[in-house]
Amino acid sequence: MARANVKDLLEAGVHFGHMTRKWNPNMAPYIFMEKNGIHIIDLHKTAVKLDEACEALEKIVGSGRKVLFVATKKQAKEIVAKHAQELNMPYITERWPGGMLTNFVTIRKAVKKMNAIDKMKKDGTFETLSKKERLQVDRQRANLEKNLGSIADMVRLPAALFVVDIMAEHIAVTEAKKLGIPVFAIVDTNSDPRKVDFVIPGNDDASKSVDMILSVVSDAVKEGQTQRKAEKEKSKEEGQAVTADADEDFDTEA
Repeated sequence: MARANVKDLLEAGVHFGHMTRKWNPNMAPYIFMEKNGIHIIDLHKTAVKLDEACEALEKIVGSGRKVLFVATKKQAKEIVAKHAQELNMPYITERWPGGMLTNFVTIRKAVKKMNAIDKMKKDGTFETLSKKERLQVDRQRANLEKNLGSIADMVRLPAALFVVDIMAEHIAVTEAKKLGIPVFAIVDTNSDPRKVDFVIPGNDDASKSVDMILSVVSDAVKEGQTQRKAEKEKSKEEGQAVTADADEDFDTEA
């Protein structure tokens, strides 16, 4: 079933690409025309690619795995944070921590440090520190929260990345590709789509465009989550039925 509506994409300005002089020739298959020195993206192709991406994301989430959302540019960070929070998915909207994926063990240690500080405040250890030490710890906690708070619950590598602007997030894309983690991305006319596994041709600069695409993607993720929940409940019921049958057999034998 189609998810993306060309009319909605058009109204959100998803079709506006970059100035023609800034284009990447590898985006040629997704460009409809040139108008007033700007490339216009073929929204029919965007709709098809968006549907393909959503289908794949639904399967990933339906299997119980996480998708890491990445967008540090001003126009997109708040939108991505909003959608990721609603989906209970990890996200990065501040500076990308170098080695976030390729050196995940170190990142997890930093998250544990943040949790350890929280524990200190709960058990009273924090109050035994000097005023200067408490100030230093608070600053460290605030810095960790700003950069890593949104991935605190991500205990293992994500199954996929969803990126807004692969040029701005080139380090994240490189790390993901190095580890074989599939990358889903909104790709504008100035970027190289060959670096992405699931290309969604579209305007990655306008907030309305990003929000429109993220809304469609969010619906797919929610469907995957619903399927996952239904499967878990079904397995639980089947397990209870098996236990009940076993108990009945035991009573009969007795």
